[in-house]
Amino acid sequence: MTTILLILVSPRPQSLSRRIARDVTARLAALHPRAEIIERDLAADPPPHPDLDLYEAILTPSVGDNDPRFTLSEGLIGELEAADFVVLGTPMNNFSVPSTLKAWIDHIVRIRRSFRSTPEGKIGQLHDRPTYIVTSHGGPMSGGYQPDFMTDYLRVIFATIGIRQVEFFCADALSRSPDSVARALDRARAWIDENLPL
Repeated sequence: MTTILLILVSPRPQSLSRRIARDVTARLAALHPRAEIIERDLAADPPPHPDLDLYEAILTPSVGDNDPRFTLSEGLIGELEAADFVVLGTPMNNFSVPSTLKAWIDHIVRIRRSFRSTPEGKIGQLHDRPTYIVTSHGGPMSGGYQPDFMTDYLRVIFATIGIRQVEFFCADALSRSPDSVARALDRARAWIDENLPL
């Protein structure tokens, strides 16, 4: 069975990142009719920021994966491991990822579990799979209007755990006018058709 992991970040129910990410998921489901969809809504159920107990467990090599301090981390990593496709919809907050997404990242990027450290660098432990990231931005992302520390960061984060098939769609200038939103939706439909043709 095909499994699609849909990760939603924006707290706004009608956000463009949610809408387009759901459109991507719907297209994947159309291409894989018996697909199971796992939805992880980081706004409705935000993961806690790592605390001292979790840090101590991560930094202690003798602690096993079944340690209760890893319960949430294991669950989130397990969702990734089960997924044949990952779809992530997120706004940009202050030029980077929202804090809820950063907390999720801190639970799934874990040494000796989702990556291992070698003299040559970090080696991802998860198998690669197609991943589609939809980002939304109030201002334009071209012409140097605002810096983007999110796209490269997310690309490196996923590569660190072994996921390198990452495609991005940027919905930008959304706060400019209703026409800007309509244009972003038109571009999203074209991007979905190009990347996931029926």
